[in-house]
Amino acid sequence: MADTFTPEISQPKKRLIPKSVPFIIGNEFAERFSFYGMRSIIAVFLVHQFYNTLPEVTANAKANAINHAFSTLVYFTPLLGAILADWFFGKYKVILIGSMIYTVGHFVLSLFDTSLPGFIAGLVIIAFSAGAIKSCVSANVGDQFDHKNKHLMSSIYGWFYFSINAGSMISLLLIPLIYEKAGAAWAFGVPGILMALATIIFFSGSKLYTKIPPGGIKKDNFVTINLFVLKSFITKKDKVKTAWQQAIEKYGFEKVEAVKSVWGVIAVFAFIPIFWGMWDMNGSEWVLQSQKLDLRLGIFGWSILPSQIQFVNALFLLLMIPVFNYGIYPLVNRLGIKFTSLKKIGTGLFVTAFSFVIIALLQSKIDAGLHPSVWWQILAYAILSAGEVMVSITGLEYAYTQSPPSMKSTMTAIWYLTYSIGTFFTTLINVNIANKGMFAYFTGDRYFWLFVGIMFFFVLLFILVSPYIKEKSYLVGEDLNDEPGHLGKDLINPQANP
Repeated sequence: MADTFTPEISQPKKRLIPKSVPFIIGNEFAERFSFYGMRSIIAVFLVHQFYNTLPEVTANAKANAINHAFSTLVYFTPLLGAILADWFFGKYKVILIGSMIYTVGHFVLSLFDTSLPGFIAGLVIIAFSAGAIKSCVSANVGDQFDHKNKHLMSSIYGWFYFSINAGSMISLLLIPLIYEKAGAAWAFGVPGILMALATIIFFSGSKLYTKIPPGGIKKDNFVTINLFVLKSFITKKDKVKTAWQQAIEKYGFEKVEAVKSVWGVIAVFAFIPIFWGMWDMNGSEWVLQSQKLDLRLGIFGWSILPSQIQFVNALFLLLMIPVFNYGIYPLVNRLGIKFTSLKKIGTGLFVTAFSFVIIALLQSKIDAGLHPSVWWQILAYAILSAGEVMVSITGLEYAYTQSPPSMKSTMTAIWYLTYSIGTFFTTLINVNIANKGMFAYFTGDRYFWLFVGIMFFFVLLFILVSPYIKEKSYLVGEDLNDEPGHLGKDLINPQANP
């Protein structure tokens, strides 16, 4: 292994599922409830509370600017938490202390619901604390497994993601109702109560966790080895040995191979930002599109509000996670197809593009003056959710299993960073369109077709590149040999074995 370490607490050998897992999943449910519940009303609250005297367009723009700035900060700060966890304090301490600060941030929102500077201060506190623990929580799930029960990791990560969406789904229904009936103080206070509960749940399992100690700042870390390789490549002092061979002589084979494995993970992650850039539209462009759809469901006379449409994403995820874990993935394996992480991600990217084909066709009907049924958009949500299961859950697991012990939280942080990069890319295109730049042509259905084309380009590139990406698993007590992904062959010929 790249680094050797001894867990502070060993799990009972005869137990397959670690006793600590329920505490981690319970904590994640409550934390996600608090986060999504609070975030679901931010834009509406800002418009009504602080910008109600401004023209509608200006008020919405200011509220959206704060909301998007908050989201960007949330998904950039996991790098800070990862550094604190991997180098200095360990994941457990970062999660516990970060959760306490997180709770304070929620109550600041509740107390300063009539003061914009105070409210923004609360958002900043939450952004830093939520981001700091984000990379550590999912990596902490993987820490609870070793080679004896690693076969359960994929399923547990599925339930981990299930808890995320269960918490968000309930909060998306409940918190807006509390805001309408009881006001902002309660609407922001209830998520604070749930975050306090999340902290208590996490602390309650303290004695059961497998705690990986921090690696400290070492002279043979990822940065120093890469700088040495770069210097060796530029100076070319050794005319016989390659830069990597020189690095092996200085730092050892396992250390250098660990660095190479991290670059393999980053190579995979390079294809993820476009997914998040498109996925994030389900909370903005898709919602705006739904305002022009026929929102009648045709069931007991029910209709759905445009602002409620995001709920179906969480609902589909709750339904699809067990379907994929216990139905689709086992079926594919029984058919003789080794559905590796790379194949799941590649398939998920393709499926995501197809969901946008439906959205683009819907928009073309709207542009023609028609009002298609909302069921077509619900179908697109179902397909998008399937893509999310294959890309997002797999990506979280991949970030953990394919990185050495000293880099696990950092790699998870880089995974979350792909979200920020993707949404930033989408923002640039929208700003360019608003300023009548080179993308001004892409409005209406052409806007969605643009992203369909971009995604299909990345899928094709992924098919070509993935066979050359080597995978190496780093789990407690295990160090597997390199294994090529072979995605390209199996996507072209699904019956082919890797």
